[in-house]
Formats: sequence, structure tokens, C-alpha cells
Amino acid sequence: MNTKNAGGWFRTPDGRSHLTTFVLVCCLFGLSGLCNGMIDVLNKHFQNSLHVTKAQSALVQGFWYGGYFLLALPAGLFARRFGYRGGILFGLSVITIGCLCFVPVTKITGSEMQVFAAFLLALGLVACGFTFIETIANPYATVLGAPESGVARINLAQSCNAVGWIFGPLLGGSFILSKTGEVNTSNASLYLPYLVVAVIVALLLAAFSLAPVPDLHAPAETASTTAKPAPLRPLHQEWHFVLAVVSQFLYCAAQTGIFSFFINYLKDPQYTPVLPDWLAQLLPDNMKFQQNGHWQITDYCASATLSLAFIFFTLGRFSGSAILRFAPAHRVLGLYALANVILMALVFLGIGWISVIALILSFFFMSIMYPTHFALAIRGLGERTKLASAWMVTAIVGGSIMPMLMGWLADHYSMRVGFLVPLACFAGIMLYGFYWPRLFRQDLEPIMAKAPSAVSH
Repeated sequence: MNTKNAGGWFRTPDGRSHLTTFVLVCCLFGLSGLCNGMIDVLNKHFQNSLHVTKAQSALVQGFWYGGYFLLALPAGLFARRFGYRGGILFGLSVITIGCLCFVPVTKITGSEMQVFAAFLLALGLVACGFTFIETIANPYATVLGAPESGVARINLAQSCNAVGWIFGPLLGGSFILSKTGEVNTSNASLYLPYLVVAVIVALLLAAFSLAPVPDLHAPAETASTTAKPAPLRPLHQEWHFVLAVVSQFLYCAAQTGIFSFFINYLKDPQYTPVLPDWLAQLLPDNMKFQQNGHWQITDYCASATLSLAFIFFTLGRFSGSAILRFAPAHRVLGLYALANVILMALVFLGIGWISVIALILSFFFMSIMYPTHFALAIRGLGERTKLASAWMVTAIVGGSIMPMLMGWLADHYSMRVGFLVPLACFAGIMLYGFYWPRLFRQDLEPIMAKAPSAVSH
């Protein structure tokens, strides 16, 4: 990125550069990705250590994303009252407390379900802190520079989120998952990765206390700059926003389900292919073991493969930031969703390594969906941006509900049948992406009707 482009990306119309603030916001995205990636190894671990079913293990995501749903609107109101800095500092403080709670939780003795409940409560507390971060950081990234580069800027910031996702399974898996053919049934070391997170959060608290965090506002958008300002409509009448919430719900449902059960899919003996000898020879001993004369991957190897998939996710974010500078965001969203419909069909078919590769590739096409939904949803909302962002964060509850359905399908049928759920979700996202221009034009029509002289023919 040259200096001229940097000025366009991070300089607001008043001439001020916000590059330093943007870098700090990117650190928040990276932290969020790290912790989100860590929870995706917990499903398989709790199935091993606490003997819960796949549907019950999805309560990990239920409590995590349920916290987002319950506190997203309060977080938006908090940000309106105390500004971006106040919301970020409060969120980081709650995350620190939640991470430290893992230390006493690992000492709890009781029934397996009581221990499971204690872990879920600690996870929920960490998620409550991230609710404030997500509610604030997404719209904040869109206003830290020229308005026309808002979509590309939020995708660039979310690329740091994707980098965090890569390291999350590695950090969590290295402390939690087995590196042999025998599964790990102990929770004694589960607090260690969260202590690492607590240290990172403490550093960010210091940085945001000292750095400039201006309370910028998004510009309102009308059909013409010469049109008279029209009264603000209720958000529920902005259909490009309302359906963005629905589509974001579907995306969070699909993404969380795929992330949560990725390791289960790779470790399902019914249809996951064995390792070929040449590949087994390349892998270290902690990633493979022999069973019935065939090479199999360890749980730790499955978590490392999840990190590999997140590399594709990260590549998709960075390439998406470049693509979205030239291609319409709604069209890219629709085409990427269509690609994932096809890939999920291959995963459902369960055709060996082709299905495994399709599952990994789906991460690339999921990459731009979350931030692009945000950018499309808040387009032209002006002072309503913070409240709209809070509603968009509530859509994360999709990640709380759908994995339970996927787990239930896996328990009663097979894991591959569970992947029909994200297939249906991506189909809905595809429709929103392709129909967004029509929705946005309809939302502008009342404004145009109030200023007919501003419309040229």
C-alpha cells in the first residue's frame, strides 16, 4: 500500500489520519479471532473428557454466542453514552475477568455436567466482553477513513480476525487435545491458554487508555447531495438493513457450525479417509497413529488442520479486501455464498478426500461474509450506525442455535448430514447478496419522493 492509498483509506474528510487507531482496532479483531478459534477445539475435547453428546457439546457455542445476543443492544447503548473508548475499555476488562475465572473452574470437583456448566459460565463471561468489542470495532473500522473505502477497510481489519483464528486452534489444541491415539480426558490444563489471553488483554487495556480514540460519526446517505434532508425512518423500515440481520444470522449459523464440527468431521471413522503412506511419512509423530494397519490422524492433527483451513480463511480476507475495492460488495457476497453451496454439497456426499478438501476450501469463501454484511447493512444509516451495529451483533445468536441442530443431526444420523444446515444457510445468503441493490434502492425511494426536483432524467 503506497502513501497515497494509505491517506485515502485512513484519512477522514477533515484531513486527519487515523492509521494508529486503526492498527489498535485491528489488534482487537486479532484477539477476537484467537479466542473464537480456541473454542472450536472444545467441542471434541468435552465429548472426550465429560462424555457429552455432539448436540450437548454445541452448548459451548450456545453460551459463547448467546452472550453476544443478550448484550449486543446494551453494548450499543453503552457505546452511544460513553463513546468508542469507554466501550472498548469496559469490554476488555470483562474479558480479563472471564479468562481468570478459568483458573478456579479447572479445580471444581463434581459431576461431569456440573463441571461442564462451570466451564460454560466462564466462556459466557468472556463472550460478554467480546460483545462490546464486536459491537464497537466493526462500525468503528468503517469510519476511520474515507467513507467510500469503508467496505474494504472493515474487511482489512477483519483479516486480522482471521489471523487470530489460525492461532486459536493451535494454542487451544496444544494444551487440550491428544497427540496420540489415546484421547485426553483431563481438564487440568484448560486454564493455561486463557491466562495467555489475559496477558494480551492487559496490554491492550494499557494501549487504548493512552492512544487517541476519536468518537467519529458515519455520514448519512441520501439519493442526492442536493436533496433536502428527510426525517429518519425507523430501522425496521430499512429493508437492506433488516434482511442483512437475517442474512448475518444465517452466516453466523453456517460459520459456527462448520468451525465447531470440523474436527468431528475429520475424526468420524464412517467416511473420513485414512492417511496415504506418503503423507503419513511427512507428518510428525504427534499428528498420526496406526490403527488396524492404517494411518489415522490424532485429535491434535485435526486441530492443526483446522488452523490450515483458517489460513485459507485469512487469504480470503486479504484477497477480499483487494477485490472489494473494485467489485460491488453485494455481488461478491452472492458469488461466494454460491460457491459454498456447492462445497457443502460435496461435504454432504462424503466422498473421501474430495469432501475434506471441499470443507477446507469453504473457509476461503466464508472469509468476507461477516464484515461485508456489516458494511452493506449500515450503508447510509448515519447517526443510527451504532444502534444498527448492535442489532447486527445480535445476529450472532445464529451461532448459538444452529450448531445444536447440526449436533442433533450428527447424533441421530451422521456428521455429514449435519452439514446440510450450512448448505441451506448459504443459499439464503446468496439471495440477499444478489437482491441487495434492489433493497437499497427501495430504501432510498421515500427520500427521493420528498425531493423530486433533485432527481435528474
